[in-house]
Amino acid sequence: MMKKTIVSLSLLLFAVTASAQTLPVNTYSIKGWWGPPPPPFSPMVNADHSITFRIKAKQAKSVKLIFGEWAIKPQELTVDTGGVWSITIPPVQPDIYSYLFNVDGVQVPDMNNPVIKIGTLIYQSVVEVPGTPARFDEVQNVPHGTLITKRYWSTVLKRTRAFTVYLPPNYETNPTKKYPVLILKHGGGDDETSWTQRAGSADVIVENLIAKKQAVPMIIVMPNGLTNSTWAGGSTPEAMQQLEKEMLIDIMPYVEKNYRVLPGRQNRAITGLSMGGGQAFVMGLRNLDKFAWVGEFSAGLLSDIDFKIDETLPGLVNAKTLNPKLKLLWIGCGTDDPRYPGHLGIEDLLKKRGIKNEFHDTAGGHEWKVWRVQLHGFMQKIFK
Repeated sequence: MMKKTIVSLSLLLFAVTASAQTLPVNTYSIKGWWGPPPPPFSPMVNADHSITFRIKAKQAKSVKLIFGEWAIKPQELTVDTGGVWSITIPPVQPDIYSYLFNVDGVQVPDMNNPVIKIGTLIYQSVVEVPGTPARFDEVQNVPHGTLITKRYWSTVLKRTRAFTVYLPPNYETNPTKKYPVLILKHGGGDDETSWTQRAGSADVIVENLIAKKQAVPMIIVMPNGLTNSTWAGGSTPEAMQQLEKEMLIDIMPYVEKNYRVLPGRQNRAITGLSMGGGQAFVMGLRNLDKFAWVGEFSAGLLSDIDFKIDETLPGLVNAKTLNPKLKLLWIGCGTDDPRYPGHLGIEDLLKKRGIKNEFHDTAGGHEWKVWRVQLHGFMQKIFK
């Protein structure tokens, strides 16, 4: 009985003490949450298409803007008393632009801008200047498709890999319709997501074209074009053979089994940029039983002074073999790209051999704005 009384008194004392404690003052407030958003700190695209860039770097001695990917001229920023460096560059044409800051000799992305160009590493920040009317590669009020990441076991590389699949508008709502397939390959240092992130915008480009009836609705398959994290992992003859085998025995059969695709080589196209352009050119021409539409954009392989096309594609690069089977052979490059002279050479070789092809050059260097234009043109040609 005494023990029970002691316990009751203890509980009573605890309750009295707790009630006597002073609660902490609550200073939390949500006032101001619904006010107008502040203007972007950096980058700010102004009404006249000039762009203001800012970065906070109180301890920095020098900050430069590295704007663009080609013919870059670093531009000095000025600093205010709060340690904010800024610069406003003159108006530019509506397009996609990449940039970095150079802070005391160290190149850094714009930490106030979540839009970045990434692959196997973070390359640059990205800013887009809208057009009026909207550019062909801007998101517009049109029917949209679906992006899917698919993981699979690579029987060739003996590990789990991934590819990105784009399904066109109304794929889910029309369960009987079948579609052609475009294999779209990325460049060195990129990955299977690069063509559909802000850098590539392949899904946006094709949706705008489909809405205007300028392209056939299609499924786009974007594989990982590297066997490892090095450039050689997508460019050596051994790596390309592995990737080609993986495409033929792992990726394409999976797509044909799990998605509604039209049969036949006339419903298969392959293209890519830079490293992926070389892959697409070689793999496409090696597999004319699979592909009737082949393209490449800015492939370094084809531009190499030591590239010998007949060693890479023995017995294939002649009019008798290619002309009856290929519905399109697309060769494309930027006019400021160091690969451009090599592309002119490849086109000249094809012409001399009587091989039908389309040569397309675009103003610019080795950069996404060139590849967006090239893809835009290629998509309007295939499957027609």
